[in-house]
Amino acid sequence: MSRRTGPARAKGKGAAKAALSPEDDLQAEATRAAALCAGNWLQEEILAGNADRMIRGLRSALDPVAFAAERLDFTPDAWQEKVLQSAGQNILLNCSRQAGKSTTTAIIALHEAFYWPESLVLLVSPSLRQSRELFVKVCGFLRMLEPRPILEEDNRLSFTLSNGSRVVSLPGSAETVRGFSAPRLVIEDEAAFVDDGVYGAVRPMLAVSGGRLILMSTPYGKRGHFHEAWKGDVSDWLKIEVTALQCPRISEEFLEKERREIGDLWFRQEYGCEFLETVDQVFRYDDIERMFSDEVEPLFPDEGYNEASDVRSLLGGEER
Repeated sequence: MSRRTGPARAKGKGAAKAALSPEDDLQAEATRAAALCAGNWLQEEILAGNADRMIRGLRSALDPVAFAAERLDFTPDAWQEKVLQSAGQNILLNCSRQAGKSTTTAIIALHEAFYWPESLVLLVSPSLRQSRELFVKVCGFLRMLEPRPILEEDNRLSFTLSNGSRVVSLPGSAETVRGFSAPRLVIEDEAAFVDDGVYGAVRPMLAVSGGRLILMSTPYGKRGHFHEAWKGDVSDWLKIEVTALQCPRISEEFLEKERREIGDLWFRQEYGCEFLETVDQVFRYDDIERMFSDEVEPLFPDEGYNEASDVRSLLGGEER
């Protein structure tokens, strides 16, 4: 089933509702959800006539926030609800340390794998250790599901559900990432620290599947694909910024102590989500950007350009 026609993300749903009675609409929604969950336990509940569990399962399939609250005992913050319910294909999370970005994306990863059969979910980080940390969060939520999903494969770096969906953790290596194709979801953790070559290898994988891409990180200087995506004008990114002051679990007393201990520069970056110049940077990023302009005509136009003849002309020589 295509994401665009799924029960929670149907673009034409409003138009369809106008032509249906409330009873027909409810039945159509239930039918779409049943098809969405084909191959897992919800289909069995529908066939067995377990109404309460069926309704609960339908609600979780249609709404990732309900999935988090009812099946994982997790109450999301307002910004986490926005991310969980987003139908955006590309999401940027510029978040403070300990804001809850890893927890949020772990829930998304599990929801995608559990309710969309044959899905491939990739977790990419700068190192295998970091990628495994996110994978451990996904596994922790998986163990909370009742009844416990059947695993066809389970190891330290990946698992496969009985519906054919896979969740795989990978280190930030372009060579390793290139071995996969057509993922439904790619989550790039600590994206500001992931090599740009990895990002370049990930994007073509989504061309056929139309899968989602989530980049999440704290800033790390004005450089790299995470910074370029955040500062760019491309409208197809959902951009969400969450500073430490916006996180209810981080106290102001702790933040004041951190500012004194690590200094203003690191504090603004780690907790304030600011993209700052690095301490060893000779030229400011904005100054370098101002050196380039589309309004200045090139000295050597591309059309009809001949490097050898133009150099000779500049030197006063004749072309032979």
